[in-house]
Amino acid sequence: MAHFIPHNLRIILKQKTIYSCQQCGMQSPKWLGKCSDCGQWNSLVEETVTVAKKGGRTVPLRSESSPVRLSEVSATDEDRLHCGIAEFDRVLGGGVVPGSFTLIGGDPGIGKSTLLLQAAGSWARIGPVLYATAEESTRQVKLRAGRLDVVAEDLYLLAETSLEGILERVKELKPAFLVIDSIQTVFTAALESAPGSVSQVRECAGRLMHLAKGEDIPTFIVGHVTKDGSIAGPRMLEHMVDTVLYFEGDAGHPYRILRAVKNRFGSTNEIGVFEMKDIGLSEVPNPSELFLAERPEDAAGSVVVPSIEGTRPILVEIQALVSGTAHGNPRRTAMGIDSNRVSLLVAVLEKKVGYSLLAQDIFVNVAGGVRISEPAVDLGVVAALASSHLNRPVDERTVLFGEVGLTGEVRAVSRPEMRVNEAARLGFNCCLLPAGNLKSLDQPEGMKLIGVSSAAEALEFLFN
Repeated sequence: MAHFIPHNLRIILKQKTIYSCQQCGMQSPKWLGKCSDCGQWNSLVEETVTVAKKGGRTVPLRSESSPVRLSEVSATDEDRLHCGIAEFDRVLGGGVVPGSFTLIGGDPGIGKSTLLLQAAGSWARIGPVLYATAEESTRQVKLRAGRLDVVAEDLYLLAETSLEGILERVKELKPAFLVIDSIQTVFTAALESAPGSVSQVRECAGRLMHLAKGEDIPTFIVGHVTKDGSIAGPRMLEHMVDTVLYFEGDAGHPYRILRAVKNRFGSTNEIGVFEMKDIGLSEVPNPSELFLAERPEDAAGSVVVPSIEGTRPILVEIQALVSGTAHGNPRRTAMGIDSNRVSLLVAVLEKKVGYSLLAQDIFVNVAGGVRISEPAVDLGVVAALASSHLNRPVDERTVLFGEVGLTGEVRAVSRPEMRVNEAARLGFNCCLLPAGNLKSLDQPEGMKLIGVSSAAEALEFLFN
């Protein structure tokens, strides 16, 4: 875009002090103890910006682009580039789109840099890869690459925190891929604020986005997260990029889950499952067997539920513990599942089935560190709670799925065929499912399908 400024226009550069919220990017002319937009305390930081005070008439702008009819725009599928890590490609929507701009966030030490370094080693077979590390030296990255057995002739390392220095090396090298680790430690000399501030993150990300789109270079940036797990810096950062990936995992488990929360080139329901080993991240092509590998036998409160994550069926174990409380207010703790949903199902068991649970401490956990959000696991949660309350185990070769309503009814869910087939493949021989789904299903060999219309009917079949 060309800018034409008349000779009679007078522009005066002026420095101005503002206070920016490091959580949401809100700007204030004075310091505030609490951000008026996001409500965070002590999040406003002083920054100095340069503004242009214009005198005379408005500056006219001229653009070289022109409107194009929708029918005249070519709509061909992008040729995706595969990184050799099938789980990573799955989450990206089938591979890397040329010119895409991707943000990867996650807790410290979760494996973000490890994943990108392993992917960069595979991308180097396609073309030169520039890995700009702003947090580590090239020697440190080399030591990690040796541990991960990453050997690539066209993988270039650059220890640089200056954005201008990175852009200059990109201009010289003309890489096929660019990795920035991390965006919070990169700064531009055009701003006086410190690296990691709202203005620095916004400006650096904006210039990298123009580079990715203008030069057709797939760019990956690593983002730090705050204590509540969201990407640090302005919320605008997530709006600017094409894809936002979160790397999740529990410090006590070796499993890592890569989840897309925004993807302009694919579904946001896909997940990639990895296992952290001494030699780096290893793909888990069959997560169901992994999550059920340590399931206890004949244990009350343990139920297997087939869940759908994107296009993939995954069998997970739901565990529940119901015990008498020693306090006036019983505890309700849920891990890997919405706690409000658990409270709702407890109320259904109390009111519609007749179980006395109001004076009980209740704990629900999804084994393996998985997080489940779909309502199809409701029937499994109900069965696990009832199993623990009655101290009677559910048959270890039985799976359950279905949505439970407030009146205790079991509602049909999507893609029942995939759930049943995955359970049959892993050796389960009985499945309790909504009666509405049973009508359209063919019974797999060796699998008994039981249709239920209410939670009470399901529990009567399991425990009577």
